[in-house]
Amino acid sequence: MSGTTTAAAALRRRAAGAGADRWVVLVVLCVSLLLVAVDATVLHVAVPAVTEDLKPGAIELLWIVDVYPLVCASLLILFGTLGDKVGRRRVLLLGYALFGLASGLAALADNAQVLIVARALLGVGGAMIMPATLSILRQVFPDRRERALAIGIWSAVAAVGAAVGPLLGGFLLEHFWWGSVFLVNIPLMLVSLPVGRLLLPESKGSGQGPWDVVGALMAAAGLFGVVLGVKRLGGGEIDGITAVPLVVGAVLLVLFVRRQRRRTHPLVDLRMFARPAFSTSVGCIVLAMLALVGLELIAAQYLQLVLGLSPLETGLRLLPLTIAAMASGLAGARMLRRFGPRRMVCFGFCLTAGAVLTLLAMGGEDNASLLLVGFVLLGFGLETTLFGAYESMLSEAPPEQAGGAAAIGETSYQLGAGIGIALLGSVMNAAYTPGLSSVQGVPASASAAAGHSLGEAYEVAGRLGGPAGDVLRRTARDCFVHGLHVTLLVSAGLLLLGAVMALRLPRVMQCEAVPAEVEVPAPRDVMESRVSA
Repeated sequence: MSGTTTAAAALRRRAAGAGADRWVVLVVLCVSLLLVAVDATVLHVAVPAVTEDLKPGAIELLWIVDVYPLVCASLLILFGTLGDKVGRRRVLLLGYALFGLASGLAALADNAQVLIVARALLGVGGAMIMPATLSILRQVFPDRRERALAIGIWSAVAAVGAAVGPLLGGFLLEHFWWGSVFLVNIPLMLVSLPVGRLLLPESKGSGQGPWDVVGALMAAAGLFGVVLGVKRLGGGEIDGITAVPLVVGAVLLVLFVRRQRRRTHPLVDLRMFARPAFSTSVGCIVLAMLALVGLELIAAQYLQLVLGLSPLETGLRLLPLTIAAMASGLAGARMLRRFGPRRMVCFGFCLTAGAVLTLLAMGGEDNASLLLVGFVLLGFGLETTLFGAYESMLSEAPPEQAGGAAAIGETSYQLGAGIGIALLGSVMNAAYTPGLSSVQGVPASASAAAGHSLGEAYEVAGRLGGPAGDVLRRTARDCFVHGLHVTLLVSAGLLLLGAVMALRLPRVMQCEAVPAEVEVPAPRDVMESRVSA
């Protein structure tokens, strides 16, 4: 055996040891999450630049933003349960590779269609990465108190990624073209792939029974159809193209549930949903994302198009939100032990709703102190909610179902995100467009075009010029602010509904007894991997 191979094997043996080495595994998993978290937010500040360069239509622009969470949500169950069967580490490493390749394709996209395809492939890679990180974390931290701390660190890293994304995107847009925001994924992938191969332990589920390929495909197709249909409804598209995927997707999901109930070794053990803590946690995750995910995108447009901030300044304004989320993640384990899941998640929902209502004071003029307070409360409240819900959900799932449980949690996150963008986007459009149906002194065709989006309204106003252009620009800005206020009210209502739902969670954090020394599952030896290949 060569010196390099011997060193690699030694590193793997150390990573597979007991005690503190599981925290090394956590570090690697956090890097994995950072890869996905940065990509999820880095595009937000680049939307105006993408719109200006590629000239996508309204539907294409929605697809550029939506296709990543849509595809990701559709495939999480497939790859989460596949990881339980063939190895979570293996699926994770394949996700790294695909994520890097898709990032390169997105950076080089010269039209909206290519960018949509690249974002879809990023969604596939994200679906391979996210459930694998959570399921490996569940496996190597069987003690709930340690696991709560690990999840807090994990979620704080997610907040770091959310903070780095807009800042990095804003910096890159100040100096390079918009495609550079995707190139940041490639160095992370080049580091994560070899390090993950050396240090991550391999782990699987019980291995009983064959993997239900038909069930996995039914779940993927069903979720895709439902989210696609809802997205088109959110865009105001009420026709056969909307109804068909919605109905087919719903039917496939019903058949998937029936199939899982009949199988001796189901792909997803639906009995987990009979546990109030598990089902309520999943519902809380969906509601939190449904209420909030579209707000960051709308906020970025507000900061850039209404207040006239640069992309980098926009990223800096959003930074307090993610710093507060980081603080909440790091303090989450202590809060959970002291207050319990019920009070923690309920408090998080109420605090976030209060932050959203505070932001109703946003108007056409910049109010930096208001935005600072609102974003800090928003970030802390949202992370408190998601931390408590994720920890309760994972703790209710048996270790052998870790991949499936993680996939359900991430599916609820992404499903809530996809539906939330469509729902809040439709609310925003419904409140924004009527005010531009007839603007005094502006031709009807120009008013109709301005009603599509604020960015398009500015372009039309620029072409008109003179007093008519000024009137159209001012009216569109006022209509956007009005639409933002209506959207905030809807979000606050959904968050208060989540607070009521959280009352079904357990009152106290119950910790099971575990052995004093827990061994991390060992990765496969280098030579064994070569033989199996």
